[in-house]
Amino acid sequence: MKNIKTITAALLLLLCFCATPSVAATPPDSLSIKVGQMLMIGFRGLTVADAPEIAADIEQRRIGGVVLFDYDVPSHSTKRNISSPAQLSRLTCELQKLSHIPLLIAIDQEGGRVNRLKATRGFPASVSAAYLGRLNNPDSTRAAALQSARTLKAMHIGMNLAPVADININPDNPVIGKVERSFSADPSVVTRNIRLTCNAYRDEGIIPTLKHFPGHGSSTTDTHLDFTDITASWSERELEPYRAMIASGYRDAIMTAHVFNGNLDPLYPATLSKATLDGLLRVQLGFTGVIVSDDMQMTAIADHYGLETAIQLAIEAGVDILLFGNNTAYDPAIASKATAIIKSLLARKVITPERLDRSYRRIMELKQRYKIVIMPRTSL
Repeated sequence: MKNIKTITAALLLLLCFCATPSVAATPPDSLSIKVGQMLMIGFRGLTVADAPEIAADIEQRRIGGVVLFDYDVPSHSTKRNISSPAQLSRLTCELQKLSHIPLLIAIDQEGGRVNRLKATRGFPASVSAAYLGRLNNPDSTRAAALQSARTLKAMHIGMNLAPVADININPDNPVIGKVERSFSADPSVVTRNIRLTCNAYRDEGIIPTLKHFPGHGSSTTDTHLDFTDITASWSERELEPYRAMIASGYRDAIMTAHVFNGNLDPLYPATLSKATLDGLLRVQLGFTGVIVSDDMQMTAIADHYGLETAIQLAIEAGVDILLFGNNTAYDPAIASKATAIIKSLLARKVITPERLDRSYRRIMELKQRYKIVIMPRTSL
């Protein structure tokens, strides 16, 4: 019987089949674990051997997630995390095998222009949200979403930072409308298509992430590059897709926008705004799932707030997962810095253990519900 178990474990490792972990086996009161689970980090490397810093982040700092890219913006290089299906599959398995708690391995695979898994590298071709919105055909949208979800599943990627729930209010918007990331200018068309997309993702065990709350479709500038004020252009109809999805039971993940809306909060952009995230999204709309920040290294945040201030405000606002993509600026020590800051905020009683507990419970519930899987830590 022992030999059979050993052989089975070896086959699982070799074939990269995954077994559902027992999250409860990890001490639930460990501060390091709770802090680590709130971090999602980007890195350079096609293999774990290329990226010792992310290996240390996973093994020592217990980060809860990683985010993958196909292009490295700071170095203007096409060499980042993705070169082929075979390479990517190996990388994601290597990452999971390092983790004591299953990782959220995330990617922006929206389709069209925002497409990390490109046909030129051996992945299926994809279409944009705008194309699907113009068709507004349930079969077409579901087929496109299923193709993306099945591709992610085959690559052992469990979370898609999609679909985009933004309304195409400004077709010249440089980061939404102009690059065809929104399904439509009609909130009902957006809602119909994001619901179909989320359902298809769930059918394949992929976590969807609606973005960018409370709406990025009316902006005239890009939060990657600049402070973005939508006070005069935003309207409440941009909440309609979120309101409808949450009312029908959506409780997966929602990503914030770094947009500033003086009507919602006269001081802070949405990612750092308690009025927007806790007051509007949690209390008024009733969202109980995981709130993921947009990249905390984007210029809209990084050029206006110090790292400690930004982390403090985001946590106080209600963010559960702080995303550091390491693809606007690259800092291999960002997880260490963020960990130290969060622990310092706790030690100085700026934030409370109860606040971290709430995020930890939401994150772990999401992982358990989707049965995010981990490779057995068994040696051959």
